[in-house]
Amino acid sequence: MHLYLTGFLPDGFDDTSLKYELDVAPEFEQKVMDILGWESLAAEADGELPLTNEQVMQIAAAIKESLPDHLDMFIGVVA
Repeated sequence: MHLYLTGFLPDGFDDTSLKYELDVAPEFEQKVMDILGWESLAAEADGELPLTNEQVMQIAAAIKESLPDHLDMFIGVVA
């Protein structure tokens, strides 16, 4: 299992297709889980959860990647 980030256009747009996706590298998973207050990947494998702008900024810093700030961002656990 691993963490997966997705981004979609904000509500109000007719286009609901996926605009951004990123598999979080294993070496950054614990940092991201700490930001979210998650205990384990298995405990959070219930679909995608929305991220706040603050969480997106913290995750971007933790994984050393630029993340889009114009999309609604979500995180989930995939097999």
